[in-house]
Amino acid sequence: MNDTNGPRALLKRIRVWLVVFIVCLVLSGATAFPLVTELRLVEGALTSWAAPLAEPFPGLLEWIARVRDGLDAADDRYPFLLYGTDWLAFAHLVIAVAFYGPYRDPVRNIWVVQFGMIACAGIIPLALICGPIRGIPFWWSVIDMSFGVIGILPLLAVHRLIRRLEASTAGAPGEPVTPTAGRTSPA
Repeated sequence: MNDTNGPRALLKRIRVWLVVFIVCLVLSGATAFPLVTELRLVEGALTSWAAPLAEPFPGLLEWIARVRDGLDAADDRYPFLLYGTDWLAFAHLVIAVAFYGPYRDPVRNIWVVQFGMIACAGIIPLALICGPIRGIPFWWSVIDMSFGVIGILPLLAVHRLIRRLEASTAGAPGEPVTPTAGRTSPA
């Protein structure tokens, strides 16, 4: 009998969601390293083959050009400023590594998922407060906030699945929960 809600199936679903989340964190981090090159490519695309994409969004090309100008100036005269975005990228990669804990033992490491949900929720006040202070257009802050909203969705699913896994494999307090034949076993 194949139980699609059994401990093994729950663990598999948890791990799939976590892999998706980890891959997105790694991609987000990796793309923060080559910002100058990326902005040049985006601006070039929006003024050539992707111009039809920019037409419905009148301020987009202007904003991309302004950001590219700023990054070019920083890269030419003050490259150390871009070191801050290197640390941003590194932080994404480190946070992605932290999610290996819930991948390995979801019940014991549910706190990492909860931490991730708090971080996703924190994106919204950060964008609403710091965006205007830094002169970021509101529509760009909405894009930034969407990362928190989109990011929290898989984490909410994972959290719910971990709670179900925990309930389905409830063992002695303090023992790690391992979904093998519905029993608990020490790690």
